Amino acid sequence: MLILGLDPGLGCTGWGVIAAEGNRLSHVANGQIRTDTSRPLPERLVTLAESLDHVLAEHRPAAAAVEEVFVNENPQSTLKLGQARGVVLLSAARAGIEVGEYAARLVKKAVVGTGGAAKEQMHAMVSILLPGVKIAGADAADALAVAITHAHHLASNRALKGHAA
Repeated sequence: MLILGLDPGLGCTGWGVIAAEGNRLSHVANGQIRTDTSRPLPERLVTLAESLDHVLAEHRPAAAAVEEVFVNENPQSTLKLGQARGVVLLSAARAGIEVGEYAARLVKKAVVGTGGAAKEQMHAMVSILLPGVKIAGADAADALAVAITHAHHLASNRALKGHAA
């Protein structure tokens, strides 16, 4: 199963695709979608949507996962993040993909083992969990971590259903 992880942002949205086969995870692709800060907000949102639609069409993931919005001290930053996140959710929904949503602390706990892990620890663990991966940047690493979290969540749900049968 291919899983698309997304770390939304207006300036830069990270994305990462992994393959999950049972408990085995492998890297497929990752990247970052950047928008031009000199352009008006609506144009930047269109750029994000079109670029993400291209990623969805190229990789055809069966599932997607997105990091939940955290509240910044700057309300404008939070609002822009929310708008980018809305575009990401809309793109996945238009492609007919179910989307899991995860808090940053849960992603850190799933990947590193503690909800208070530093970004550097998380990125190091992503490299360990996906051997040979060449990460396109910090936002792509975060997106891969979200995809890994979703893979673990789906595997846990399958295990629980297996025990209930």
